[in-house]
Amino acid sequence: MTSPDHESKKLILASASTYRRDLLARLKLDFAVQAADIDESVPFDETAHHAVLRLAEMKARTVAEKNPGAVVIGSDQIALLGEKIIGKPNTREQAKQQLRQSSGRSVDFLTAVTVIDGEKVEQDIDTTRIKFRDLDDDAIDRYLDADEPYDCAGAIRSEGLGITLLAAVDTRDPSALIGLPLIALTRMLREAGFAIP
Repeated sequence: MTSPDHESKKLILASASTYRRDLLARLKLDFAVQAADIDESVPFDETAHHAVLRLAEMKARTVAEKNPGAVVIGSDQIALLGEKIIGKPNTREQAKQQLRQSSGRSVDFLTAVTVIDGEKVEQDIDTTRIKFRDLDDDAIDRYLDADEPYDCAGAIRSEGLGITLLAAVDTRDPSALIGLPLIALTRMLREAGFAIP
């Protein structure tokens, strides 16, 4: 339910991600989903921090241009092992390789969110650090059999069985690790006039 100021204003999530859709649904707001078709490649000389903010804004702007007057949410996530960007594995073999590399190490997940409301653009970024426990091949295989996290950065679905692979999580917003930082987003949507508790 929205406030009277926004009863006629459409809220759109600029993402095809079912994870982000499910997270946004927690806020009990009416919203539409519209994927943003953008080039998500990151040039070798761009920092991960800059890239994740840029991509979140590009997604929101692409959809906002097609939907004048709508409030549009864009989000992006980049995982870093040291200085190396880790993408979605897409295959079992790549997932196995990513988890072997992450075993006993920390991975940073940078999750950016952008809200565009007319001329106003709000952005925030969350950094969540996860520490993997030492993983042997049997544990990795059992996890991949159970969770099949091939569409997840870093080959881990933390809201599923992936939590069993971890030794620690350091975050200010647990929803950010799943793909959409709801603490920052709810602040932005309140500022845009939406009635959220």
